[in-house]
Formats: sequence, C-alpha cells, structure tokens
Amino acid sequence: MAKIETGMDLNRLEAAIRNSWCKETSSTPEWSPQNPARGQCAVTACVFQDYVGGEVVWFKAKLPDNTEESHYFNRVNGTEYDLTRLQFPVGTVLGQGAERMPGITTRGHALSHEPTRERYETLRYRVARLLEED
Repeated sequence: MAKIETGMDLNRLEAAIRNSWCKETSSTPEWSPQNPARGQCAVTACVFQDYVGGEVVWFKAKLPDNTEESHYFNRVNGTEYDLTRLQFPVGTVLGQGAERMPGITTRGHALSHEPTRERYETLRYRVARLLEED
C-alpha cells in the first residue's frame, strides 16, 4: 500500500492497526496471537475509514465447512482494502460487498451494536496512540 488522497501512509496505518489488535478488540473468544485478525473486521474497517474515508462494505464469507460469517472491509475510490482477510481458513469464498440494509450505512449498522462500538473505541484509541508515537 502507498499514500492515498488523504495523505495517509497506508503501510503506517496498517501496521498501527495490526499492532493494536488484541482480545479486547476482537468479536470472538477464538481470538489468539496466532490469528490476530480473527474477529477484528468490523472495528478495523471503521478505524481504517476514519483515516482514509471511503466506505465500509459488508458481505457473507462462506467457509470451507459451508458455514457463513459476516465480514467487513473497505472500498476507497474503487479499490478494496481488506486488512483482516487472513483470519479465514484457506478455501473460504469471499463474496461481493453490499450494503447491509437500504438506507442504513454499513458502518452505522456495525457501530449501532454497543459491544462493537466499545471494541471500536478501544481500537481507535490504540491506533491513535501508535500513530502519535511515530
């Protein structure tokens, strides 16, 4: 990744986000340092959007065992940025992004849930601190 129109260095932002992931920012008790992206997609997409704009996109990911999971990522000027794609096992089919519900933004829907909003606030704070240190 490089700089985007906002002037944000995307490599620096990605590193700050990845280094800020922890159990408290994950939506799942399955989080571990071995799979740090697990359960981080909604909050990561919202924090990424805070810095570079664009839209938060949602879709269902179909796992190799035929179960489905919600997944969030970003689209900026037609380019997709998915910092948490590696949370899924090999063989996962990632679909096309779509609005979750007409008239309600995907970000708004994600952050309307109190636990997600709290995890987002934690991640946003941790990322801001790391970016300030650089």
